Amino acid sequence: MKIAVIKGDGIGVDVADATLALVDAALTGAGAAALEYEEIEAGAGFYAKTGRDIEEGGEELAGEADAIFLGAIGLPSIRHDDGTEIAPHLRLRDRFGLYAGVRPVKAFPNAPQRLADPRATKIDMVILRESTEGLFYSAAAHGRAQIIGDDEVRDTLRITRKTTEKLHHFGFKLAQSRKARGHRGRMTCVDKANVFASMAFFRKIFDEVAPQYPDIASDHAYVDAQALNLIRQPWEYDVMVMENMFGDILSDLAGGLVGGMGMAACAEIGDKHGLFQPAHGSAPDIMGQDNANPLAAILSGVLMLDYLAETSGETLYADAARALDKAVDEGFAANEIRPMEFGGDMGTKAVTDAVGARL
Repeated sequence: MKIAVIKGDGIGVDVADATLALVDAALTGAGAAALEYEEIEAGAGFYAKTGRDIEEGGEELAGEADAIFLGAIGLPSIRHDDGTEIAPHLRLRDRFGLYAGVRPVKAFPNAPQRLADPRATKIDMVILRESTEGLFYSAAAHGRAQIIGDDEVRDTLRITRKTTEKLHHFGFKLAQSRKARGHRGRMTCVDKANVFASMAFFRKIFDEVAPQYPDIASDHAYVDAQALNLIRQPWEYDVMVMENMFGDILSDLAGGLVGGMGMAACAEIGDKHGLFQPAHGSAPDIMGQDNANPLAAILSGVLMLDYLAETSGETLYADAARALDKAVDEGFAANEIRPMEFGGDMGTKAVTDAVGARL
């Protein structure tokens, strides 16, 4: 199967290389066919050199692949004239309809626990962020904002029935698959339905879809209350579905509960395409120093292998995913994985090698 690889900027190169090396090792161990990688140049550094944020024909190449793997994109020092950062990956979300942004949040043994309550060691939930609409519909990369001279800018928050129905069905099916593996089997709709008609519409569609999944408990929470809930009792939640901007904010908050953004994996799934990337940025302050935590990217590689197993029907990809995920979990449990991000003594290469040794 063919994987389009966009390493991008900053530490994106390092974490992408680490991930693909471990994905290859996991596939070999599972006896699965090797993947074919096709690299596509894109990002702020590429923009600075060429005036383009992605190589010519790059979006088309990405669309022809069986999956897309992305390291990180953006450098704060390189921006468009309007002050926004270079973000071709937002166009990829829009172009390929990658509506289901899957952000797992899991506490690993011996990783930092930001909450004192011992129940925080049991955090294992998923933030499901709609990734093509919401307030990001007006992201600068799409050119949809209404700019009125130098006096006013209007951004549109867009919610459509077509996308929202698909998102909610995706979420309930995800909750079902997690319940089969021993999780709570609970879906929480996070919105601001008490203030915005768009959010009331989002909740209305959720309530229409929920009865089709009687085996999954469902409830609602306003986004401000849910931010509080994620500090007070995050172990109570399973799958939470929400609008794009809300998901962007709460997934970072949730990542902080289990160590930091170096643990924040991400899958963005559409009807025909899937993109996988760590949710962190390009961290130019540590680029090239072998200090980056590659685990968010590695765990995104696990999500990619699961996706390939589902789309191809090849169960050996799922075996490789389980082996790689288990290597991370057991490596933490044995205190063999100690990223510098958490005050440990292991940089990018050392963490990668430790996971590889477990494989």
